[in-house]
Amino acid sequence: MPTYDYRCKACGHALEVFQSITEGPKRKCLACGKNKLERQIGAGAGILFKGSGFYQTDYRSASYEKAAKAESQPASDSGGEKPPAPASNSAGATSEPSKPAAKPAKGKGADA
Repeated sequence: MPTYDYRCKACGHALEVFQSITEGPKRKCLACGKNKLERQIGAGAGILFKGSGFYQTDYRSASYEKAAKAESQPASDSGGEKPPAPASNSAGATSEPSKPAAKPAKGKGADA
């Protein structure tokens, strides 16, 4: 339940009232007894950060941010492109990159 600020138009008395949102505004001043009480517009509730570990647990560490920045930047020594990852077979071992097949020599002794 929120706290509302009130001020009396007749005597200037200011007070805070803890009441439900659905409850109507108060009218009768507790100081002078007149029906001149007016609800003030407040700034709302402030946010309070309590606890010693708030900033340590809610934000990424500097090492994480440094690693993320390094991953997002392109590699300068390979011309901007990364080499393709080696293919793996079903046994889990990596295979050598495929080489073009050797062409048969065409010459004097070769059949055409």
